[in-house]
Amino acid sequence: MKLGKKWLATLALTIGFGMVAAGCGSGAAPSSGSSGGSGEKVYVVGTDAAYPPFQVLEADGKITGHDIDVMNAVAEAGGFKIEWRNTGWDPLFDGLDKGTVDIGISSITITDKRKEKYDFSDSYFVANQLILVPEDSPVTKLADLEGKNIGVQAATTGEEVVKKAFGDTYAGLKGYDDMPSSVDDFFNGRVDAVVGDNGVIAFYAKKNPGKKFKLVDDQSFEKEYYGIMVKKGNTELLNKINDGLKKIKENGKLQEIYNQYFGNQ
Repeated sequence: MKLGKKWLATLALTIGFGMVAAGCGSGAAPSSGSSGGSGEKVYVVGTDAAYPPFQVLEADGKITGHDIDVMNAVAEAGGFKIEWRNTGWDPLFDGLDKGTVDIGISSITITDKRKEKYDFSDSYFVANQLILVPEDSPVTKLADLEGKNIGVQAATTGEEVVKKAFGDTYAGLKGYDDMPSSVDDFFNGRVDAVVGDNGVIAFYAKKNPGKKFKLVDDQSFEKEYYGIMVKKGNTELLNKINDGLKKIKENGKLQEIYNQYFGNQ
């Protein structure tokens, strides 16, 4: 999950990914916490819209995806206004630090380290890592990849679990700026496996049914939890978010959004 994830928007176009538009355009947004025409406060939500199916920048400039639908539903249920900004990954955190962004949602894993600097909502998504290997591979767990070349997206928890298993200086670890590049190298034989988030890896697999590969779920991988992030100490806004999130959990809207992207489970 996201310690840092930057999927290229072109991936969505290349594999014909079409989602129902759920967010507004990603052009320049007003200053954080600006007022709308009615004088009501409008909270700026930052995201890295390059990580399908969670966040996607469509050809028409709109931001769509699972997380976008979730945040829109949270804001509606919580009774507050939001405006979207496609910040990219690192600028999202910088924006929260500087006050130009009020809310961050971008498949952000809740970690103790992040909680030192930011406050998180209750979790809205449970995730774990999957291993992408050739269809005839004998690999059944991460430990079986020792000595092999493993592709990951740099600065993600996928990279972290590989380093934890094989060491920070593991020669077979190859980090990429984005997940599509690692998967492309896998299909071209440049790496033996890819480790990445279940939602994204499964999404890619679904869109490439002709490719010969399989997904391995190592039960030793820890569950991870995505949260909505605000600047530390912004209790008023955090309470609004948690209130909205609680409501969409109780009324079934959160599950409905999940089913739309990942199927009924």
